[in-house]
Amino acid sequence: MKLHELSPAKGSTKEVKRIGRGHGSGQGKTAGKGHKGQNARSGGGVRPGFEGGQTSLARRTPKRGFNNIFATNYATVNVASLDMFKDGTVVDTELLKASGLIKKELDGVKILGNGELTKNLTVKAAAFSAAAKEKIEKAGGKAEVI
Repeated sequence: MKLHELSPAKGSTKEVKRIGRGHGSGQGKTAGKGHKGQNARSGGGVRPGFEGGQTSLARRTPKRGFNNIFATNYATVNVASLDMFKDGTVVDTELLKASGLIKKELDGVKILGNGELTKNLTVKAAAFSAAAKEKIEKAGGKAEVI
């Protein structure tokens, strides 16, 4: 196969509609814009979300709650999922990301105490729940706050 033989997949590209180029274009006299009105004018049309003067949906729906922009948002991992690592492993954010336990580290990683741990691991994370810290140390490992 050569470069000049490549072509896009069938149905993936569309022919450009050349609006306002006369009767021969197949768009007719008004070029697919109908007769008169706001949408027939150049630069015409309404902004996104405009509902013809009716109060928009964004303003009709009630707003509730509060979103704290200063809150720390942790990526969470349970103690049970750390059991997949070998004895004596140093578990940090890079290893958790590489193993697929977390996708993004956000503001850090927090280890939670759900499940059981049988291996002695050195776990380095931004935060630990009390139960998680207890279970890691009970299994003979260390919980280090970064």
